Amino acid sequence: MFLSVFDVFKIGVGPSSSHTMGPMVAAGRFLKAILTVDRGDRIAAVKVSLHGSLAFTGVGHGSGRAVILGLMGEDAAHVDPDRMDDIIAGVELAGKVTPPGHTPYSFHPETDLIYDYERPLPGHANGMIFYAYDVSGNILMEQIYYSIGGGFVVTDQELEDMRAASDNPPERRVPYPFSSARQMLEMAAQSGLSIAQMKRANEEVRVGGAAKLDAGLDHIWMVMNDCINRGLRGDGIMPGGLKVRRRARAIHDRLHEESRANRFNPLLANDWLSVYAMAVNEENAAGGRVVTAPTNGAAGVIPATLRYYLHFNEDATRKEIHDFLLTAAAIGGIVKHNASISGAEVGCQGEVGSASAMAAAGLAAIMGGTAEQIENAAEIALEHHLGMTCDPVGGLVQVPCIERNALGAVKAVTAASLAMKGDGTHFVPLDACIETMRQTGKDMNDRYKETSTGGLAVNVVEC
Repeated sequence: MFLSVFDVFKIGVGPSSSHTMGPMVAAGRFLKAILTVDRGDRIAAVKVSLHGSLAFTGVGHGSGRAVILGLMGEDAAHVDPDRMDDIIAGVELAGKVTPPGHTPYSFHPETDLIYDYERPLPGHANGMIFYAYDVSGNILMEQIYYSIGGGFVVTDQELEDMRAASDNPPERRVPYPFSSARQMLEMAAQSGLSIAQMKRANEEVRVGGAAKLDAGLDHIWMVMNDCINRGLRGDGIMPGGLKVRRRARAIHDRLHEESRANRFNPLLANDWLSVYAMAVNEENAAGGRVVTAPTNGAAGVIPATLRYYLHFNEDATRKEIHDFLLTAAAIGGIVKHNASISGAEVGCQGEVGSASAMAAAGLAAIMGGTAEQIENAAEIALEHHLGMTCDPVGGLVQVPCIERNALGAVKAVTAASLAMKGDGTHFVPLDACIETMRQTGKDMNDRYKETSTGGLAVNVVEC
């Protein structure tokens, strides 16, 4: 099993990796499929239907907007957030999409973008169907896509192939192909390498050398850090209708004021962690540029934990930043391979819980932890998110998501600290915790898996 650090940490826009980035990616793939089969000149119109969790929270998560942007040829990594509203307004006015390299296709969002609340698709909670029609209204192409978390998108056939491959894994082509925490620890012991060093060796094979890998890691951290800084400057009400006010800037200003006044603050570490995480997720909620870590809804935990370390450690190095990200990605890959990082599939334990485990592992690594201590840190953080539901109020990634990221970062630091106080010996293996998360998500009622039909999503509105 090999999942690259650049697959775990993808650059995109908010508010959701599976509900915003995913549909945009799917639309882009559909446009390419049209040209691949040489039917582009015969296609006159396109339609899209969203199913399951994508339908229930699609409006709040901007899924429909993402489809429109994707059909216009925009991609999540490069679209200008400041232009998105104008692009969508242009499609709504013209009743057509005009992707580069294609003839215009008729597309009226009010009728051709369907939120199907009645018919979930069998493969995954985040399903969508893209249709292409000729001038007579005959279907020329029909393709099902699933957004399986963290911005990953697969067709229905690819999903079947993935599940079949899990029973008969293909040949590994990296030096350290661990697919479980147990294998990771065994390979670390046999090789004498750290988790970050093994992950680096795998990545260098994929990207073509250390220089490209380091440049890519620098870029990931730059985007993460820029997102924190933008969030700390943001002010006002976040979009969506809940009228939730941004708080990160005010908290940040107060912390600086306390620092200048030299006031004693026993909660200082937690406050900085929280404000960094909230800054990212307020930016995400506003549709800004973020890095999936491993999802948009959990995008604040890992940057906050790393920025916190850099804030209180003036001697931190570029290598430590890289080791943090590589170690975190190694844990994220194991979680995704053996369970899920999708809130629509397993609840928020798979999003913030996974992010907290990844951040705890990364922090333990740059604090000098052994492979066993790092695995212990990840397990502690994930264990204490087990059973966490995903019940966004109004289908928006705001309540309880923003504060939940702050608490995920606090738990990550606590988990790393506890692990570093021991020798790595512990009772519950990380693999057992991941499997427990998978089983818990399978048993969890769909109302609590990013459908906004249970939990806070209904009780806050009713109060």
